[in-house]
Amino acid sequence: MELVVYALLGVTSIVGLTFIIERAFALRWRRVVPSEIEAAVRSCHTPEDVPMLKRVCEQHDSPMSRLLLVAAEHLHWPKVDNVDATQTRARREVIRLERGLVVLEIIVGIAPLLGLVGTIVGMMSAFSDVGQSLNNASKLAKDIATILNATLLGLLIAIPSLIFWSYYNKKVEAIAVEMEGLCDEFIRRQYREQVAPTLLAAK
Repeated sequence: MELVVYALLGVTSIVGLTFIIERAFALRWRRVVPSEIEAAVRSCHTPEDVPMLKRVCEQHDSPMSRLLLVAAEHLHWPKVDNVDATQTRARREVIRLERGLVVLEIIVGIAPLLGLVGTIVGMMSAFSDVGQSLNNASKLAKDIATILNATLLGLLIAIPSLIFWSYYNKKVEAIAVEMEGLCDEFIRRQYREQVAPTLLAAK
């Protein structure tokens, strides 16, 4: 039974490390919000600039470019409908960015419990022949120290997972705010440019 617990702890540590590394690459700022996309949004002031923005977005596939393409493709819609469509796509992109974080959250919860189970199983085994162990106190102490390793291992797996889970959550929030800001800037400019000619014509 102890071997099973240690095997589960080993698998848990490998899975946790895998997702920590994978999210580190996936959540790189310039991978999600490329600098080329930011520059294109800053220079996109009129409807005539939209094709340029689309080309840049198609060349640099990313969550930010996919959001802007949705907004650009629905500029003929009323502004409220376009904003709703963009927000719907934004929620999908944020969910994709959060993929894997739930695994780290689960590991934070189960790793210490697996360590505790290993300790309990080891203690039950050690104290099943406590009468013989009392004759050799040093052996009993050594057995207990070995048993507690399961708890220590569980904590050593859970603590880094908790740190990275918290860090990645905050990073996703920051990225989401940045994407929202760029989309809002693009949509606001485009609809302002659409309204201006109408007002001039009315005069």
